[in-house]
Amino acid sequence: MNKSTTTSANAGLSTECKQGSFQFQGLGTRKVVADFTGGTLSSDGGMLLLRQIDAGLGVTGALAGCFSDRRDQRFVDHSTQQLLAQRIYGLALGYEDLNDHESLRRDPLLATACEKLDPLGQDRFNPQDRGVALAGASTLNRLELSNNKTTRCHKLPHDPAKVEDCLLKMGVRCLPKHAKEIVLDLDSMGHLVYGMQEGRHFSGYYGDYCYLPLYIVVGDVVLWAQLRTSDHGGDEGVVPALEKIVAAVRRRMPHVRIIVRGDSGFGRDEIMTWCEGQREVYYCLGLSKNAVLIARLGPALGDARARRCLCGAPSVRVFTEFEYRTRESWSRPRRVIGKAEVMAEGENPRFIVTNLPADGFKAEKDRERFEPARLYEEVYCARGEMENVLKQQVLDLQADAMSTHYLASNQLRLWLAAFGYLLLERLRALGCHGTELARATAGTIRLKLLKVAARVTVSVRRVHVQLSSAYVLADLFRLCHSRLMAMAAPSG
Repeated sequence: MNKSTTTSANAGLSTECKQGSFQFQGLGTRKVVADFTGGTLSSDGGMLLLRQIDAGLGVTGALAGCFSDRRDQRFVDHSTQQLLAQRIYGLALGYEDLNDHESLRRDPLLATACEKLDPLGQDRFNPQDRGVALAGASTLNRLELSNNKTTRCHKLPHDPAKVEDCLLKMGVRCLPKHAKEIVLDLDSMGHLVYGMQEGRHFSGYYGDYCYLPLYIVVGDVVLWAQLRTSDHGGDEGVVPALEKIVAAVRRRMPHVRIIVRGDSGFGRDEIMTWCEGQREVYYCLGLSKNAVLIARLGPALGDARARRCLCGAPSVRVFTEFEYRTRESWSRPRRVIGKAEVMAEGENPRFIVTNLPADGFKAEKDRERFEPARLYEEVYCARGEMENVLKQQVLDLQADAMSTHYLASNQLRLWLAAFGYLLLERLRALGCHGTELARATAGTIRLKLLKVAARVTVSVRRVHVQLSSAYVLADLFRLCHSRLMAMAAPSG
């Protein structure tokens, strides 16, 4: 009796019981009941806009050309471009984890966006996979790890130099062709690692093991995302990167003026000397303070203290400029701007170094643009906007998810996040300009424009996507659609 009762109880615990419907608090005399019988639905109806912007730019197609497909095509269900589209669209939609694709692979709308001619997956090679159109987590994982394995299971290697050039080419194409001046913003950001990843190193600045990728951005457009170990300074590899970027920019805009901007981590002689040797390339870089610089700023600090005492302001700034050269590390004297700021909390001296002319450029009407105060406050401090771009990379695209073991595959993940951001940024710039989302972050674009409830019906003649009738931004969606459809697909 006891034995029988125990067996029955254990059997009850092991039985999987799925609740068919869910009853909630009633609405007046009506019951409120929910179930999962709504049919084929998607919460990401706006992914069609991502597909359209990709079709206009040719991002996934160009990126697929950086991979070598060594698989036996007789047994291939997913092309390289389809795998990349699935991964990049997933990142743009907020699914940063490969495990998310175990459920997403059943989404016929994502399959449509990834150019699956059979969005329901009925033509799969393996019978057990039929009904599931897209790749699973293991297949996408092999794509990311292909450069680190030599077994027969890893046959989709990529050329890192080609991927790097692809991101640069796509980014440069997004710059206004007739611009007279562009600013290349440099920054490095610590991406923490939580295991024994290849190339991990302890950073005293971040107080943990991390990578230190180099980002180079123009406005809201990412041109460069290079994964580096943190056992080097922030200036590591900057000159080779600038050589490639400036050459690519010159091919599109031969006569544009280029200003290289960055914090004190980039105020190195190698970078400044390279800029000084180029045509129409200038720099405006932070400069680490030292005893000599603070001494040169002494009169300005005294002036700021006196002014604050007289006016009683919370803080007073006085700017000055002088020529400065280090004892050994600099090859020549350079123009330095000093900010003497006195606040209630104390003194806050800061310095920048630049080769921008104090009297401005002759062809411009505003010849006082680079005088000390304006140069610091209007030109140098504007680099803070670039940090907002990096925040979107990390917070919205999860670019810091460095969870694979190998440096090469983590670099690929960094690039994929950059391409995902590129699609969202172009969707904002080309589809949302002049609207309430014109300056929205990538996360807001995703939440308000891409997360749209949709019913998907697949027939012989069409894929019918019925978007929610209650969608509050339906007019904006229509406007974005009309603008994106007007884009011409890239040649080739």
